[in-house]
Amino acid sequence: MVPVLELRGSIPVGLAAGEPLWAVLAVSILGNLIPVPFIIICIRKIFLWLRKKSKHLETLVEKLEARGREKAKVVYKYKVLGLFLLVAIPLPGTGAWTGALVAALLDLRLKTAVPAIFAGVVTAGILMVIISYGVGALFL
Repeated sequence: MVPVLELRGSIPVGLAAGEPLWAVLAVSILGNLIPVPFIIICIRKIFLWLRKKSKHLETLVEKLEARGREKAKVVYKYKVLGLFLLVAIPLPGTGAWTGALVAALLDLRLKTAVPAIFAGVVTAGILMVIISYGVGALFL
């Protein structure tokens, strides 16, 4: 699982490989969620450290922060619902890791951000199963 694909990539690959639906969904959701609290807690310190290392890394951090601030507009406007929607809609540039970055940039507390991100990941996972395997797969 990589930040760009998250479960949007792992679910179709797992299903195409013939793995059991519920196992693919469970592992994808869990794998997607593991880094979330660490991102929320540590990303600002990591960004600060990277900025000090080189000009190229500073430029990368600035791009990531700009992307996070752009996504944060929806979260800022709709609060927890906005964070849920940012994570739940399985499109490029959305997902749990982006949601965690936005939560960190907005100084959201873990007890507020993690449940919204969890609900969004579960929703995105179900949507990806439907897209990848068809509606009937939910009842297998």
